[in-house]
Amino acid sequence: MQKKTSKPREELLDTYYKQIKVFPLLSFEDELELSRKIQNGDTDALHKMVNSNLRLVIKIAGMFNVPDIPLMDIIQEGNIGLIHAAQKYDYRKNVRFCTYASWWIRQFISRFISNKRRLVRLPQRKEETLKKIQRAYHVLCQTLMHQPGNADIAKELGLSAKDVDSYINMAADIVPFDQICFEDDTVSAMDVHEDYTYSPERNLMKQASRDGTMRILNKLKDQEKRIISYRYQLNGNKRYTLREIGDKLDLSPETVRQIEMRALRKIRCHAEELRDYVYVEAI
Repeated sequence: MQKKTSKPREELLDTYYKQIKVFPLLSFEDELELSRKIQNGDTDALHKMVNSNLRLVIKIAGMFNVPDIPLMDIIQEGNIGLIHAAQKYDYRKNVRFCTYASWWIRQFISRFISNKRRLVRLPQRKEETLKKIQRAYHVLCQTLMHQPGNADIAKELGLSAKDVDSYINMAADIVPFDQICFEDDTVSAMDVHEDYTYSPERNLMKQASRDGTMRILNKLKDQEKRIISYRYQLNGNKRYTLREIGDKLDLSPETVRQIEMRALRKIRCHAEELRDYVYVEAI
């Protein structure tokens, strides 16, 4: 039975690959020019950018090939990520499109596989916390020079050890049983997510997220911008209380709170452009 089902899938993939090979690869100059046109609403340019990079999706999808999900399904999800990347790609960043698109393709594929495999789909915020735990684990491995425990991760992220245990165990259903490691009867963070300690694509997206955040902050008044920076640890600052900010700016805590609320309302009006970077927040 397996041979009868696998052969049509192989033929389907082979046919698909032959179809997309007719689209020529793009030079860097071509990508920049297409990006300019896409930003101006040119759908033909969008189609050309996407079609010329479909082979990139196949290459990345192959890294995620798993026996329980058809590869073509993974490729199609990666194609959605590619389309999203082509719409967002900014020629002014002066980076190759493949570097930018690779991050989005991986994100769409990994999210698709995660949702397919989980018996219970986790809310997006919990998925984000799991990714933070994974990144903290790999960073601590390098700084502590030994395998960090869940208590170390909890301290790094400002969470309780109990919360870290709970989040990690939520992800245990996607970890093969023979690969699970235990620490005090809990699953280790090293088994939860892929190691992205070094990822040029991720670094690029983090920078894009920071740039987008600063563009929005620059639309605020100077006083609003300073208060938001103090309150939310921007520019490497520690997080200040309302009273501490008031002392710095010679304002009452209540006045600081009102200015903060006003600034946040302004930020929400522009938040849509940052929504896509929800998986890119720094540790």
